[in-house]
Amino acid sequence: MKKLRKGDQVVVLSGKDKGRRGSILQVLPEGRVVVEGVNVAKKHQRANPQRNIQGGILEKEMSLHISNVAVWNPGSSKGDRVGIKTLADGKRVRFLKSNAEVLDVK
Repeated sequence: MKKLRKGDQVVVLSGKDKGRRGSILQVLPEGRVVVEGVNVAKKHQRANPQRNIQGGILEKEMSLHISNVAVWNPGSSKGDRVGIKTLADGKRVRFLKSNAEVLDVK
C-alpha cells in the first residue's frame, strides 16, 4: 500500500516551492508525484495544425520526488508523516503519525 495517493493534500518540504500546498494530481511509479500548481515549468510548444494543437508557451506542472512532500494535517497545520496499520477487521488503512488520525475513511 502506498503512503501517498491521488487527491491527497500535501505540503512541499524542500526546493524552490517549499511551504506551498496543493493536491496530488498523479503518482508516478518511479517514486515521484505531480502536485497541482507546484514546480511549474514553461514548455515551448510548436503548433501542429494536423493534430489541432496550438503553439505557444505552456505552463506545466513537473514531478517532485515523493520524499520532498508530506501529507497536510489540518489539525496541526503542518505536514505530517503517514503510517499504515491493520484494523481489527483486517482492513489496512493510512494514518497520521502525530495524532493517529485515520486518513482512509470509507
